[in-house]
Amino acid sequence: MSEDRVAVDHVHATMRIILLWATGLLQYGLSLRPVLEQDYRHRDLALAAFVALTCVTVVCGGWVLRRRPLPGALVVAGTVVVLAASFCATVAVDPQRRFQEPDWSFGLVGWFLLLLLLDRVRVLVTVLAAHLVTSLGLFLAAVPERTAFGAAGATAFGALTVQLAVLVITGVLRRQTREAVAVAEERDRLVTRVLTAEQWEKGQRSAFAGQLGVVLPLLAGLADGELDPRDRDTRRRCALAATQLRRLFAENDEVPDPLAHEVAACVDVAERRGVEVSFAVSGTAVPVPPAVRRELTGPVITALSAARSRARVSVLRTDEEVRIAVLTDAGVEPSTASTGRVEVECGVYGEYQRTEARWRTPHS
Repeated sequence: MSEDRVAVDHVHATMRIILLWATGLLQYGLSLRPVLEQDYRHRDLALAAFVALTCVTVVCGGWVLRRRPLPGALVVAGTVVVLAASFCATVAVDPQRRFQEPDWSFGLVGWFLLLLLLDRVRVLVTVLAAHLVTSLGLFLAAVPERTAFGAAGATAFGALTVQLAVLVITGVLRRQTREAVAVAEERDRLVTRVLTAEQWEKGQRSAFAGQLGVVLPLLAGLADGELDPRDRDTRRRCALAATQLRRLFAENDEVPDPLAHEVAACVDVAERRGVEVSFAVSGTAVPVPPAVRRELTGPVITALSAARSRARVSVLRTDEEVRIAVLTDAGVEPSTASTGRVEVECGVYGEYQRTEARWRTPHS
């Protein structure tokens, strides 16, 4: 269930608790005395209507006090009982005294309908209108005196105004709650983005710091003259550092296929050194976590930095695995550095070195 729906249900649950107590107080505080003291054409009918409304209050209270939504069957049955009780109570009253003190059910029934249909606004308005029309029809059928019209209008206006005000207040609270939930969700999204950005920045700083930790001694050795730029091993170390930095920069680019983009960055550094590289990508792009991409491209960086004049790089993606194979003319014995997530296989075939990194997708 969405947070918006939970918030709206919370408003309805709270308002129903208030309506439950208000209905109980109005029924027994204001309506019980007329039932017991006033004269009725059919006293038993009036008492039966009062008891039926009491039963509706008790049954609804079991759900309302637990802050649970009223079941649809209970709402339908309760509405029918309330309307039937209202009709019986109205019929029990002397026609000339309707909308007066003995006609206790007119204003009370609206509160029961609010309790039952608070979250069904259109149905509630329709049922309230039907209740009002029925009451007015029974009132006019008795051909009342002119003086009774003013009292009836005042009673109907007062009861309906308060009940409709409760409905409006509930709608306002519901709208404000939705807005508050939307603001809270947006704030949480902003906080999450900030935390993610901070975590990403921290990770990038660590990665750059680790990379610089490898590059700085190399630069210091070149500056102090301890390393000879003409030495083959020094050139290989420089090529390795340059390729690692280039791949690290490429990791921050927003591209549709990050893995192919990072491998292409490694190839670009090798080509700038004069190495002739054949690069091929097959298969559709699959999501690869950044940490796994670093492990997959690590062997590529090592192999390309050792290449002398020629290299071939191929990237193969399937639903089951991602493979990167590098064939170079390095002519040196490679080292195998498999991790828990990436398998690395190396081999020397004459003057060529072949390296392959393989990662199995989680759903394979």
